[in-house]
Amino acid sequence: MQTIEAPLTDYLKKYFGFDQFKGEQEAVINHLLEGKDTFVIMPTGGGKSLCYQLPALMSEGTAIIVSPLIALMKNQVDAIRGFSNKDGVAHFYNSSLTKTEARQVKQDVTNGDTKLLFVAPESLTKDENVEFLKSIKISFFAIDEAHCISEWGHDFRPEYRRLRTIIESIDRVPIIALTATATPKVQEDIQKNLGMSDAKVFKASFNRHNLRYEVRPKKDVKKEIIRFVKQNEGKSGIVYCLSRKKVEEIAEFLQVNGIKALPYHAGLDSTSRAKHQDMFLMEDVDVIVATIAFGMGIDKPDVRYVIHHDIPKSLESYYQETGRAGRDGGEGVCVAFYSYKDIEKLEKFLHGKPVAELEVGLQLIFEMVSYAETAVCRRKQLLHYFGEKYVDDDCNEKGMCDNCANPKERFEGKEDVEILLNAILALNEVFKAKYIANFIAGFVSSEIKSFGHDKHKLFGKGKAETKDHKYWEAVIRQSVVGGFILKEIENYGVLKVTPQGKEFLKVPYSFQLVKPHDYSDVDDGDVMLPQRSSGATDETLFAILKDLRKSIAKQKGFPPFVLFQDPSLEDMATRYPITIEELTAISGVGQGKAEKFGHEFIEVIAKYVEENEIDRPMDMVVKSVANKSALKVYIVQSIDRKIDLEDIADAKGISMEELLNELEIIVQSGTKLNLDYYINEQIDEADQEEVFDYFMEASSDSLDDAMAEFDDAFSEEEMRLLRIKFFSNVAN
Repeated sequence: MQTIEAPLTDYLKKYFGFDQFKGEQEAVINHLLEGKDTFVIMPTGGGKSLCYQLPALMSEGTAIIVSPLIALMKNQVDAIRGFSNKDGVAHFYNSSLTKTEARQVKQDVTNGDTKLLFVAPESLTKDENVEFLKSIKISFFAIDEAHCISEWGHDFRPEYRRLRTIIESIDRVPIIALTATATPKVQEDIQKNLGMSDAKVFKASFNRHNLRYEVRPKKDVKKEIIRFVKQNEGKSGIVYCLSRKKVEEIAEFLQVNGIKALPYHAGLDSTSRAKHQDMFLMEDVDVIVATIAFGMGIDKPDVRYVIHHDIPKSLESYYQETGRAGRDGGEGVCVAFYSYKDIEKLEKFLHGKPVAELEVGLQLIFEMVSYAETAVCRRKQLLHYFGEKYVDDDCNEKGMCDNCANPKERFEGKEDVEILLNAILALNEVFKAKYIANFIAGFVSSEIKSFGHDKHKLFGKGKAETKDHKYWEAVIRQSVVGGFILKEIENYGVLKVTPQGKEFLKVPYSFQLVKPHDYSDVDDGDVMLPQRSSGATDETLFAILKDLRKSIAKQKGFPPFVLFQDPSLEDMATRYPITIEELTAISGVGQGKAEKFGHEFIEVIAKYVEENEIDRPMDMVVKSVANKSALKVYIVQSIDRKIDLEDIADAKGISMEELLNELEIIVQSGTKLNLDYYINEQIDEADQEEVFDYFMEASSDSLDDAMAEFDDAFSEEEMRLLRIKFFSNVAN
């Protein structure tokens, strides 16, 4: 037990220059100084680090801080040294140190100069390190990012599982475990594993009043991100992506649109990562595009927005990443783009995992889906997940989530809740949400069949044209938040009817359900073959552009569709490009085609815009990154080297149909491809000329019309190849 000679606030002022503590910091520190195990659950920005930094500086000996990331340790050490006149006051000890540096650390610790020693869990597994720690005076152990202990946590690290036995072998001093995110299940797991079930738990509210939460359908996501960032010009933001490739792609996309952005992911060398992180902290760049490797412990208080290009794999990840916005209490906007396709990708990542890990992963994804698709207050849903009841109504009053700002349609749900509760009870409260939803909706899954529940009298009880399994999943989510059912902690995800739910069944009363969102018709904004545009087309301009196309095609002596296809003209008549650069952002128009045919088109559009005083849409300023995808580059280079198309497809693990799709995009965007070496082997040259003559006279490039014209004398693959050759030779 540590003797305190003055009020804690005096020490706070002395070491850190603050006059008062935040939240429960003071109570936590007092409890730890009394020599008692302590468990702190405090959201990002709540002042978690101070809970071990101050007692470490006040105590005799060295505090051992177990931390999972080297970047996080460095950040913490730099921060503590900033408050002290001695560099030796804090050190990190990990694999990144040279032998000389490691010796210096040990010397400072032995001399008693070091009050905080940050170590990675892997370092604690080495015998020589354990022996060294046994030889020094340790004040306490702090386990930072303690959720890494739990398989139900969002960043499980197996090395954390061994901490308890290692700590006990060194010295059973007090332990303080800290995490920014812990559901009741994770909390139980951490305490059990660290042998601190009797520890006092200090749990701060998870509600971040200043954060606004929003989930958007993943439609034209790149343009949406550009628009959002430009509307928040000069503000700091983070864009999170799941893959390194997507990080690089989005960072480049932001850069070409005049936004100061840099990528950050584990694939970059450590020098580049550190440089990019520092440039963001020093405000030399506004936006960091990152995988989840970025942000843990990064103390930048004025991040004004966090965008998720991809939905994270768990709500803990989402909460922690959004928590990096508005840490100073100021504005913080959290926008996530969501589609069913993203969820399918996350589920694919779990294939081949051990059964237990698969179960956990699928349940965490289900919780993320529940949050993304909910139509009730997002804050209420989020806090409920962390075992906290949201009682305020300020989210609704201030519109601090999209669902509160734009409330969705409500309807009477009493009968549906009755059906749900009866079904859970009838199946003995041993199944998870997905199973129950399928059961009520009458969906015969292999699992339901194996239990024989397709013969149960309640099977399909909730089946209706407008009520599929997704509808019932929404009813389950809203019933959980409403307190009628709960997800059991021990068998995570198993639904149980609460006492409140049983009372409801005895005397049912009105309960309003909210119509769920639909996220099926979305895409991730990648460039595809031109699609027919929406009804926003300026029909007058579209007619003018068609006439211009016809006139130029006549001069050139080829069909109008060779110049630009209708979807491209419709896109021009919707977005009004007036420079060659802007024209390349139009669907189906590459740099080559824009340079070759575009000048007259942009002159006509510019004149039309001026004469009609048209306010051009903002998204026209979005510039496309020249398509440098590895696949396209590989295809063009392989064709230059006259490699058979089958071999190209095999080498990239794609079908011939997928390869032809790529070839069509390449030539329609204006790149010339010489496929003679391949086509001449397959199709007689006289036959090729006949098809060319047909396309020169045809009114459209329709594949079906061409096949019909030649009475199916060519296979579809052959006809597509000839059409690709025609486009390449005539237009490019």
